[in-house]
Amino acid sequence: MKTIYSSLLGGLALSLTMTLASCSLIEPGDTQSPNVTDDTYLNQPNAMQTWVNGVKMNFAQCMGSYAQLMEILSDNYYNNYTRSNRVFDTPVMKDNDEDVIQLQRYVGTLRESVDYAYNTVRRHDPTLTQQEQYDLYTAKTFSQILAGEFFTALPDKDGGEPVEWRTHLTEALALADSVRQYAANDSARAFAHTLKARIYYRLGQKTEAVSEAKEALRQNSKFYVQVTYDGANNVNNVAQEAIWGTWFQPLPRLDFLDPKYVQLSSTYQSPVTIAKAEEDYLILAEAAACDNDGNTARSYLQQLLTLVAQRPVLHDVDDHLEGRFNGGSRHYPTGSAYAVAASANDSLRHGLVLDRTQPISVPIISGTSVTTAMVEAAQTQDQLLELIYLMRQEIFFGEGRRPADLGLRMPLSNVEAAHVKDAKDYGTAVIPPFIPTDGGMDDFTMDEDNHTVIIKYNMNRVIVENKNSEYVVPFI
Repeated sequence: MKTIYSSLLGGLALSLTMTLASCSLIEPGDTQSPNVTDDTYLNQPNAMQTWVNGVKMNFAQCMGSYAQLMEILSDNYYNNYTRSNRVFDTPVMKDNDEDVIQLQRYVGTLRESVDYAYNTVRRHDPTLTQQEQYDLYTAKTFSQILAGEFFTALPDKDGGEPVEWRTHLTEALALADSVRQYAANDSARAFAHTLKARIYYRLGQKTEAVSEAKEALRQNSKFYVQVTYDGANNVNNVAQEAIWGTWFQPLPRLDFLDPKYVQLSSTYQSPVTIAKAEEDYLILAEAAACDNDGNTARSYLQQLLTLVAQRPVLHDVDDHLEGRFNGGSRHYPTGSAYAVAASANDSLRHGLVLDRTQPISVPIISGTSVTTAMVEAAQTQDQLLELIYLMRQEIFFGEGRRPADLGLRMPLSNVEAAHVKDAKDYGTAVIPPFIPTDGGMDDFTMDEDNHTVIIKYNMNRVIVENKNSEYVVPFI
């Protein structure tokens, strides 16, 4: 069952959200029309409805930006072109990086725009429907989740001092309860419980994460939630521009999943999935594996494979212009003759690279190369965990989730640090010592004569080898 979260309007509401100068990460001077003041806007009919639509639009654009930039920060994609961030691939995350600043600005804007709806707009237009409350609390919950998953620390209120990431996630739990309170159907309730499972997972609270994941699946075991865009009104998914175009190239073992965002017409903009039942199965399987309950872990993974097999696949996609080079700095394999190994110590696998001279089929919600046989062959805890993290990588591919699994965190930006008294050590990115530098996560060797690709680092194995560190595998 599908839930479409964001129904987007034109530019007025978005520019209104940008008038919020109370947050230091919102650019001053973003108000474009001198004729639209707070008083003028607030006394217009349907002020709240317009404001909520603006919040929803800003949220959708936020999720598109995170999907684009977090993918190149991870091993999922390499920026093989001149546009977009050229240092995240290294990975390098500086406190003065414009993308780090912009991503933090989204967090602040979402939080403050929701607070403005309740604290200011509501005094002038008290009309708030159940759906609008659900939408507002969803946006604010994600502002806290993004802060907690991807940053060392950020303020959690206007003018506040930075608080570390765990505090943001803890605050997100209460907000997710409000999402649940205003949920109108089983899918919406499953969404809220999945958000809580995701938060508890990252906090390492296994019992609570398992409970929420089970409740989510009890509510709806096939749900997914997306934000949508409106290309006709220039509300675009920026991840689509990079991924459907030729900016980014996927790690060769993930080629079969690309492009998740497809240009079907001149104005078509693909949605971004922000939650789905697959996450609950993954959390349950990982919890069981960490408890050394292999049978239960394998059972959940088999149920997950059944669900993924039922997800929609877009057929007859014309991607013949994707040459896997297009003037970039690195050649990538083209054609189904190529076999790919996850590292020099892994076996070559066929079927991971597509022949794009012919129409291709791509999964647009979830896809995986993992098979039933692979699940049954995983007998040890480490084997199961490596398989689970491969499935997390594949199933969340293109959605901007991977850096959190790798333990990467962006720093507090210098823009934000300039407005607080105590920035502490938050101005330095967190890059775990086991993360390869100098672009190593994206590195591979290609033999064009024998049609083989050997990836330098199997990062899912690297994660498992470092499962006892503070950075990864939160249930251990």
